Amino acid sequence: MSRSRTNTRGKAHEYPRGVVSVTRGGYGFVQTAEGEFFIPASDMNGAFDGDLVEVSPARQERSRKALAQAASSSKRREARIKRVIERAHAELVGRYEVAEPFGVVVPEDPRIPYDIFTMRSDSLDVPDGAIVRAAMMTYPSRKEAATGTIVEVLGDSDDERVPIDLIVARHKFETAFSAGALQEAGEARVDVDDALSDGYRDLRERFVFTIDPADAKDFDDAVSLEPVEGKGAARWRIGVHIADVSRYAPWGSAVDLDARRRATSVYLVDRVIPMLPEGLSNDVCSLRPDEERLTMTVDMLVDRAGVVVGRDVYPAVIRSDARLTYEQAQAYIDEQGVMHEQGVRPSAHSDELAWRICELSRIAKQRARLRAKAGGVDFDTVEAKVRLDERGVPINIELRKRTDATQLIEEAMIAANEAVARYLRDAGFPCVYRVHEKPSRESLAGLVLVLQEFPWFKSIDADAFVAGNPHVVASVLAACEGRSEAALVTTLVLRSMKRALYDVELDGHYALASEAYAHFTSPIRRYPDLVVHRMLKAALFGRPQRFDQEVSNLAWIAEHSSEMERVAERAARESQEVKIIEHMETCVGQTFSGMIAGVATYGLFVRLENTAEGMIETADLGREYFALDPVRHTLTGSDTGKEYRLGKHVAVRLVEADRRTRTLRFRLA
Repeated sequence: MSRSRTNTRGKAHEYPRGVVSVTRGGYGFVQTAEGEFFIPASDMNGAFDGDLVEVSPARQERSRKALAQAASSSKRREARIKRVIERAHAELVGRYEVAEPFGVVVPEDPRIPYDIFTMRSDSLDVPDGAIVRAAMMTYPSRKEAATGTIVEVLGDSDDERVPIDLIVARHKFETAFSAGALQEAGEARVDVDDALSDGYRDLRERFVFTIDPADAKDFDDAVSLEPVEGKGAARWRIGVHIADVSRYAPWGSAVDLDARRRATSVYLVDRVIPMLPEGLSNDVCSLRPDEERLTMTVDMLVDRAGVVVGRDVYPAVIRSDARLTYEQAQAYIDEQGVMHEQGVRPSAHSDELAWRICELSRIAKQRARLRAKAGGVDFDTVEAKVRLDERGVPINIELRKRTDATQLIEEAMIAANEAVARYLRDAGFPCVYRVHEKPSRESLAGLVLVLQEFPWFKSIDADAFVAGNPHVVASVLAACEGRSEAALVTTLVLRSMKRALYDVELDGHYALASEAYAHFTSPIRRYPDLVVHRMLKAALFGRPQRFDQEVSNLAWIAEHSSEMERVAERAARESQEVKIIEHMETCVGQTFSGMIAGVATYGLFVRLENTAEGMIETADLGREYFALDPVRHTLTGSDTGKEYRLGKHVAVRLVEADRRTRTLRFRLA
């Protein structure tokens, strides 16, 4: 980190400092200790999005353009960027254009409106129109243009993979593993005899199976279900078996160091950037059917009501008996439902897989009801996945919703995560917990003015809602279900929630109504899960060498993993957006049903049923002036009184789709 971030003079800064966020319109915002400042496009002074800058507050807004931009920024104080303290971009990705004697790199990121000039003579082999990565030499100023050198040619601008390459480059994801990590992964072997001699339990006779998406390439979790004999309270033993990655990635190994930096796998629309080398993630640690694998196993004893009445955590050797997709598992559940409706009882010799899936589904529903009773807040969201052909061209958009099959696995994993967190807590061992704070009073209080307009809210305890009582928050979601305002209410409540993150302090999980929760079930793709596995083994078998070193890094690991999770999710969302907009290019001129997902002075954000989101500009709503009410989330026409509100359904026509800026523009149909 540059020393320039630290005030070495020992006195307060003369000017406020902060990181600038630049919009596609060229203007930006800087959040400082003195508050947030609006920066007109003309006063960016060569700053790029993400730079650490020093700002000079202005006494008044000086131009009509600045006035218009400030109006759309909720009238924040205006400032100009005095100087850039630290640059966020050492390299940029852009389109190469030949303009002798220069090769000009036009940044693909629309938030960076500065061309980068390189010498054409230094890169004669780079074709016009290529997508390149350029290293910055000098940054733009009022007196000179930005200059750089070409580092890498990423591909042709017509290559369907290039837009995703740009996202990878922009977020600086590591795409190659170190030689040491590749060597360690290549040498990894499943040694059953060695594991059994180390205290692993032999579960190869237990019926175990995996359920995953149809396109999954690694299988890091498996489940099992067995009846419990005897007269105790427990009726079932549910086993959750997780790939034993820690066996092959001890603290400080080359595999561990690579995984620690990455912190998570990144799931993009056309590829996966794995946290672990494929030799581990897709082979040695993948719980493939009919192959012996090592796991960390949690057995949970469950009574007739679905309550976990006992747990056992240990390493084991398993052999998966079957690999199912969610669709296949759902077919078993649906078939049982039809048999039940027809009064047909399954025989005692029903398929080994079928009865286990159906019983696990029944228990999952019990578990979900128990969590709701305890105060869990559940948001049933829809996830979009763009299907691509072999060239990377989008062919359709699939909407993934929760099913009984996905709930089956989700509830089993939640129960295992809780069991492990409680085990480490009770054993007094360190842990990287998954915590979720309740929403702030301010965020919920801001919703009351909107919610009180609906008659059903009169039966809601508003004070308890503002206090974040999870039962009351859940009752609000239940009360609006099936009503026209359901989308609005669900959107507002979801936006009021805080983000879950990793922490070494046990602080509970608000949405899951869990007093102790940790991520344990995906060590192939999440680094905190790998850490939890190591902590479990230390609690079971004693502290290994360098245990104290790992523990001393847990706070940093939690913070770093939380940040990398946010970056990975942002990149995944961007990659889906790119391909959604490419798909929508073929739909220009068509009419769609959408929901208003956001309101601003400059227009309405509209979300279609396929999750594509675009804007209707205020000018396209009519010639009258539209006033924004940020509390009620409305735009209202001054002459007609026409009101557009967050959550309202509208019919729109797509008039423009721009894949470069990742924007869609609509007009009312």
